[in-house]
Amino acid sequence: MDNQNKPETQIPPISQGQQPQQQGQPQQQGQSQQKKPYRRYYNNRKKFRPQSGDQTQPQRESQGVSFKKVSIVVPLLNEEESLRPLYNEIKKSLKTISIDYEILFIDDGSTDKSLNVIKELSRLDNKIHYFSFRSNYGKSAALQVAFKHVTGDAVITMDADLQDDPNEIPNLLKKLDQGFDMVSGWKKKRFDPIIKKTSSKFFNYITRLFTRVKIHDFNCGLKAYRKEVVQSINVYGELHRYIPVLANWKGFSVTEIIVKHHPRRYGKTKFGISRFFKGFIDLITVIFTTRYIKRPMHLFGFVGMITALAGFVISAWLAVEKLFYGYSLSNRPLLFLGILLIIVGVQFFAIGLLGEILVHNFQDEKEYTIKEKK
Repeated sequence: MDNQNKPETQIPPISQGQQPQQQGQPQQQGQSQQKKPYRRYYNNRKKFRPQSGDQTQPQRESQGVSFKKVSIVVPLLNEEESLRPLYNEIKKSLKTISIDYEILFIDDGSTDKSLNVIKELSRLDNKIHYFSFRSNYGKSAALQVAFKHVTGDAVITMDADLQDDPNEIPNLLKKLDQGFDMVSGWKKKRFDPIIKKTSSKFFNYITRLFTRVKIHDFNCGLKAYRKEVVQSINVYGELHRYIPVLANWKGFSVTEIIVKHHPRRYGKTKFGISRFFKGFIDLITVIFTTRYIKRPMHLFGFVGMITALAGFVISAWLAVEKLFYGYSLSNRPLLFLGILLIIVGVQFFAIGLLGEILVHNFQDEKEYTIKEKK
């Protein structure tokens, strides 16, 4: 075999007047120092080879993404003090990946000077666009308007209070670039009041239990999407908390990464106890719309069948007692319960049939998400 192509067999050139070392002859000190770096490099070349995401790679290669343009969506309400530093942090973060961008500020009816700050920023940067609502319609409405107007093939959503770290944008895009359709942030270490943290953990646990979407933080404002995801979902009411569930129901792949969370610098939180109860009401809505909107009979028919069956069993037992044991039924409240359960069960079953008729007659091909076609 020809060993000249093996890098391990190469040795440094012999200096003039230096004799080649014979086999079995002890090494000289100068030669040992000359060969040692070569052996150390070749024997450990795998150790020093940069891996994917290693800090030894140039920054652009380690954080480069295949997306051509990213749309940054920032819904806000009375955040005038945080908008300028937020914009500066977003710009700084996007420079590390050298990608075209646009920033969409959605002013949800602010009563402070937030809109004036946005206008001032838009005059300085023509990549900034904004929408301002006349009234406070909620975060879901703000996101829905933004999703209809984004032009980037990747979309990042984040809150305007500086608690979401803009430096996480490259990490979200890198994770999205691995083949996922949506990446949700996970605020593993949170800087929020204890009541908010406790209620959020309970809320996330219940949502995971009922929706079977295995992520830890559904309500994190820092998320990344492919454009086809935001074009396929409809966000209204308070459903912005359940965007991962809606995306998963549409067939998109959903994952999460841990993101940094910061204490609030300016203003005060918009969290209130009413949002906690609204969230669970919307959870019922999401469960119904994601699981049973195309098959209402599976829900109403099942409930109606169980209810009617329970009423039939109660009525049958009372009939046996009357016929074989002579018990009177005139003073038995259980009789009325059995009759009521049968009636309610039949009504649930009828609602399921009506729902199936409506779904069958108004089903539209546009409601399905197409991955590929020819």
